[in-house]
Amino acid sequence: MRDRLSAYARIGWTPGDDLDLVVRKQTLTIAATTVTILATAWTGLYLALGLPQAALIPLGYQAVSVISLVGFARSGRFDRFAASQLGLMLVLPFALQWTLGGFVNSSAVSLWALVTAFGAVYLLEARRAVPWFVAFLGLIILSGLIDPGLAAGAQSIAEPVRTSFFVLNIVGVAVTTYLLLQYFVRQREAARAASEQLLLNVLPRPIAERLKGGTEIIADAHPAVTVLFADVVDFTPFTERAGARAVVDLLDALFSAFDELAEKHGLEKIKTIGDAYMVVGGLPNPRPDHAEAVAAMALDMLDLAARWSDTGRPVRLRIGMDSGPVIAGVIGRRKFIYDLWGDTVNTASRMESHGEPDCIQVSPRTATLLADAFVVESRETIPVKGKGWITPARLVRRRT
Repeated sequence: MRDRLSAYARIGWTPGDDLDLVVRKQTLTIAATTVTILATAWTGLYLALGLPQAALIPLGYQAVSVISLVGFARSGRFDRFAASQLGLMLVLPFALQWTLGGFVNSSAVSLWALVTAFGAVYLLEARRAVPWFVAFLGLIILSGLIDPGLAAGAQSIAEPVRTSFFVLNIVGVAVTTYLLLQYFVRQREAARAASEQLLLNVLPRPIAERLKGGTEIIADAHPAVTVLFADVVDFTPFTERAGARAVVDLLDALFSAFDELAEKHGLEKIKTIGDAYMVVGGLPNPRPDHAEAVAAMALDMLDLAARWSDTGRPVRLRIGMDSGPVIAGVIGRRKFIYDLWGDTVNTASRMESHGEPDCIQVSPRTATLLADAFVVESRETIPVKGKGWITPARLVRRRT
């Protein structure tokens, strides 16, 4: 039932709708449908009471509302749909009250116009909702002024019936308003959660919280982290012989698996650059075992690549690591990015680019941090661009 309701609420969706507009469209669609269905009961009740003129008003509302819903489903134009529904919900309760003979004789059926006053706040911009509330107040005042004349010429309705209608009107308005508010809030929370998740896909949670809190410039110095770069070997030739879909499918599956490993080891993915993957341990929250955590992920990455090769999807990786201080911050105002800078980042990149396939090459300072918990083998001294001669090491396995 929930799936069918959700599918029905999407009748006015159009490509390009943002999450906020989608929530407003869904809310008004459900509201209009709810009131249209309830109008059937009012039509039947007024006919049963021998008030055919009064019965024509909810019946007319149903007809116009259905036309409005069909037009909205075809065009997706929310402004027109909102204006028509709010107008119906505002004017017709007062018309019904005047037909029945005023506030008392109609059991204050104009209370249903409150749905418009509240709904305009939820569905429109705050400034655009003001005229609807002013119109509601104006109609209330007008009804008060003409009420004596309406009551004098009204058809008599039995006291128990009027009391029952008072109860129905109050309960109906309260329940409808409450349910619509609940629906709106739940949909808004779902939309906010989706937006929050998109933000967390770009930024670490502590950084995202600082940005939402109003911090304009985020620039932090981290004295001890470990940076890892991983690159797919011979990826360029693969892109030349494979189709676009195959290239994207491979990277999506591979990097998604890496994301799961980063989450498993408590590390922070920084970014992907082409076929390169960058992850760091020790920030935004410091941790003393940053090198060991990144090393464990590096070994898992090689195991993952090996398993893929066994299933007919050969993937070979070149991995480089370095440990030390970095500067981390957010750059950009629209398409911002959380990034790292410093010698540690450059050295980790050089360890990867000067490494060999199926090898985890680490800098001397990372090798020192890993010596107690992992088996590392010293390699030949090599010239590294911008660093001179370095004696790297190879990460082999965890010590038993």
